[in-house]
Amino acid sequence: MPQHFLLSAAARTLSIGEVARLSEEEARRVFQLIRFEANEGQPFCVRCGCVALNSYKCRPIWKCKACGHQFSVTSGTIFADRKLPVRDYLLAIAIFANGAKGISALQLGRDLCVQYKTAFVLAHKLREAMAPQGEAKLDGTVEVDGGYFGGHVKPENRIEDRKDRRLLENQSGKKRCVVVMRERGGRTLPFVVSSEDVGVPVVRAKVEKSAELHADEAAHWNVLHAHYQVRRIHHGKAYSADGACTNQAESFFSRMRRSEIGVHHHFSGPYLQAYAEESAWREDNRRASNGRQFQMLVSRAAQLPVSTRWARYWQRSKPSAGSTRQGSPAHHPE
Repeated sequence: MPQHFLLSAAARTLSIGEVARLSEEEARRVFQLIRFEANEGQPFCVRCGCVALNSYKCRPIWKCKACGHQFSVTSGTIFADRKLPVRDYLLAIAIFANGAKGISALQLGRDLCVQYKTAFVLAHKLREAMAPQGEAKLDGTVEVDGGYFGGHVKPENRIEDRKDRRLLENQSGKKRCVVVMRERGGRTLPFVVSSEDVGVPVVRAKVEKSAELHADEAAHWNVLHAHYQVRRIHHGKAYSADGACTNQAESFFSRMRRSEIGVHHHFSGPYLQAYAEESAWREDNRRASNGRQFQMLVSRAAQLPVSTRWARYWQRSKPSAGSTRQGSPAHHPE
């Protein structure tokens, strides 16, 4: 019987201990090599692109000879204006990448010995780095499905006082639907909508007309037949029949539900999209080694600009211009 990839030595190419034992200078060098990979690890001006730089002995920064801009290895990234050592950020990425179903801010804060607030923002910055890049539409064979998260209503103690929580009037109104489009052998795109039927126009906007769609028996997917070649599977009769199935989409929801129940215990509505994108990234890269996932995540974090949502998150009571902040996570600990 062949060994599963995740159990093989090929899946383990990074040790958290190795990252933790890095000196600060070595950690900056690792971040530099990944951030400036396009120039063989040699730094260039993050403002004008000039490779002629001056370095300082008293501070680990560079100064561009062309425009005079001073910058460090983390300037202009999601880690800009950092207070922690670069080694701690690399360690956080290694811990975050190693979590098969994710890692809570509470656990991350304990591992790094930082406040919950620090860990919460850091984890969401990494989820921002995990978000899908580019606007390319899905093509080929695409599975479509929807799943509901949040809005849990606690049942009453006495059985005679309990209500049918499936009925709309007995729900909290906080439940949200995640519609996922999963390309077989390709990318996974999740989107948060109010209900599954609202996701139909999202599917049309994100999937090429030449694609073959696979969906379940829900009636709201019927309109897709007018625009795509669609194959349907009735889950009341089978999980897969005549080549039609949504098992890859269900695999995404399986990972996300285990993340919600076993790791975070609760997904707050304003942050549900971020958790869905994290689950999609983990699903798409589940066959990559932990070392490769670490490198990919560091590279993404280094290429992204300063976050408009998470930079100085706890220092303001209102979101700044261009921010998409919704609410405060102070009442929604993971």
